[in-house]
Order: sequence, then structure tokens, then C-alpha cells
Amino acid sequence: MNTPSQEKLVGALVNGLAVLRFLQRSRGGVGVTHVARELNLNPSNCFNILRTLVHENLANFDPNTKTYTLSMGVVSLAQGALDRQNHIRVLHPVLERLAVTHGVAMNLWQLIGNDRVLLVDRAEPNATVQISMRIGQRLPLLAGALGRCLAVQSGMTRAELQERFDRSKFATPINFDDWYSQLEQVKRDGYALDQGNFSRGVTTISVGIASSEGKPFLAVSAIAVSAQIDGTRLKALAQDLLALKRTSALDGSSTAFQI
Repeated sequence: MNTPSQEKLVGALVNGLAVLRFLQRSRGGVGVTHVARELNLNPSNCFNILRTLVHENLANFDPNTKTYTLSMGVVSLAQGALDRQNHIRVLHPVLERLAVTHGVAMNLWQLIGNDRVLLVDRAEPNATVQISMRIGQRLPLLAGALGRCLAVQSGMTRAELQERFDRSKFATPINFDDWYSQLEQVKRDGYALDQGNFSRGVTTISVGIASSEGKPFLAVSAIAVSAQIDGTRLKALAQDLLALKRTSALDGSSTAFQI
């Protein structure tokens, strides 16, 4: 979890990726001026970045509205990563089974960098009312129940955790001392529970799955409207998540799960 003190970054590439991510977050087409303003970029540089993304088939341009959208060309890039991430394919049937059995949305999160997690897979229940999140969505490292699991696995000191905690936002505030004391229960129980801190009226329950080197890697989370999941259902769900955690192991040579 250590961060290099200095990194040599290519500014043009950083800006290009920022534009690409902005297109991914946008619901509809966006113009050059809007993108440049939101990302604090020079409009001319922003235009050149967008034009390059179109040329590389990573963005689409609508000449009628003068707006840009994300292109399906990004799928081919993602496919290469997905082909190597065997754990996503292996765990997906498990996520689907738990979603249907317990009537909750199941999310698979992967640690990226040192302070963010990325939603890499999901499964939804057959329910009229459900909570849905987008694949590709990012959250701060310590968000919700999954954040408590990753904090326990991280090996970070109390001071390091507090520094990240202070940068996090909670729908229902919780002070650091109370949050930190909950980590001992996570260590004992093997799973974490968040009731309303991540989002008001929402319960999340998570387990963390470490890499073959014992470092934070994945978190499996169940998420539901709090009123829809009582104590008995929570206990049953927790036991199934713990079973998933016990029967999942990383093969250090291939990063594949054995279930």
C-alpha cells in the first residue's frame, strides 16, 4: 500500500485519460467547451485530445450536435484485461446465485492504485425495487463495508488510515474512533457491515479477498435497502459471504480463483 514519493507522469496522457473518463461518466453527448471547463483544460488542447480519441475509435463525434460520446472501441481495450482477470468470470455465477438467493445486489470490487476501488462485476436480484451501480464506477478505498474489509487487510497504521478516512465522505457521518473500533469486529467476524453510513437507508455487507501475496485485492459486497433485509437475513447472507471467502484462493502464478 506504499505510494512512491515521486512519479514521472506524461501530462498529455493524463489529460487524455481524464477526458476519456469524463465521457464515460457523461449520460449524453458533450461539447468541447463543456469538457474543457469541467476538467480545467485549455480548449484547444481539449479539442485535439477529443479529435485524437475519435481517430483511435475511442470516442464518437456527432457533427449535427457538435458533441462527443464514448465509443464502443473501448470495449476491445477492456476485453484484453477481462480475459486476464479470470476471477471475474469464475466469481460471476457465485454473485448471481447470492443475488437471487438473498434478494440483494451483489458487487465485485477490485483495488486500483492505493486509494480507490473499481466495480468490475455485478449481479442483480429478481426484485421490483433494487439498488444498481455501474460497472466501472469508482469509490474511495474506505467507502462502506468494503472499505472496512480492505482497511483490515491493508496493514496501514492508525495514522495512515485516519489520513484516508478524513478524505472520505459519508452520507451519515461517523467519527474516526468509532469507525476504527469497528475494525476489530471485522477481524473477529471476517466480514464488515455498514448500515447507513455509505448511503442513508442502505445496508452493505462485505468480505475482502486478498491476493496470493496476502495484500488487499478484491471485495465482494451485497447491497440492499435496509428495510428489506432484517437480522435473520443478514446473518444468512454473512454466512454465505464467509463461505465464498473461505473457498476462494488465488493461484499465485495465474491470478485465477479456485472455487
